[in-house]
Order: sequence, then structure tokens, then C-alpha cells
Amino acid sequence: MTKEIIKKVRITEKGAQMSADNRYVLEVATDATKPVIAEAVEKKFGVHVLAVRTINQKGGMKYIRGTRRAVTEATFKKAIVTVKAGERIEQV
Repeated sequence: MTKEIIKKVRITEKGAQMSADNRYVLEVATDATKPVIAEAVEKKFGVHVLAVRTINQKGGMKYIRGTRRAVTEATFKKAIVTVKAGERIEQV
């Protein structure tokens, strides 16, 4: 894989609640596997990864409210990464 594995940390309300349990939501490359994601997180953030769960989020049509426009959203892959207790991933 030549492109970057971790694209960004997804900051949402649910993700903020999960960070209290040492779980973080990341947007990753669509062809990344769990072992590759774990290795990339350990290198980039300097934490110990205990588990990785992945979700392929399907894109689709999104209708803009109040207009007649429709926008196509892209398909992306999310990873929920559990890190060792006491360690954190800085989100900014």
C-alpha cells in the first residue's frame, strides 16, 4: 500500500463517548487490513493497540434540504481502535 493508511481521526459525539473507554474512531484507507491499521496507529500515535474493528461505510445520494440538488457521498472505511488503558490518541 503506497498511500497513507490513516486519513483522519473522526470527531463525533459518539466517538467522544467511546474515547472514555479507550476506543477511537479513525478514517482509514479502503484497502487497509486490521494488522496494517494497528501497526500504523502504533507508529503514528505511539500507543499500544489491543483491538481493531473495521466498518465499510457505503456512500450514496444525499439530498440538500431546501434545494433540488443531490450530492453523491463517497464510500469510506472506518476503524474503531481500542488502545491500552491509560493511553490516549490526541485528536487534533
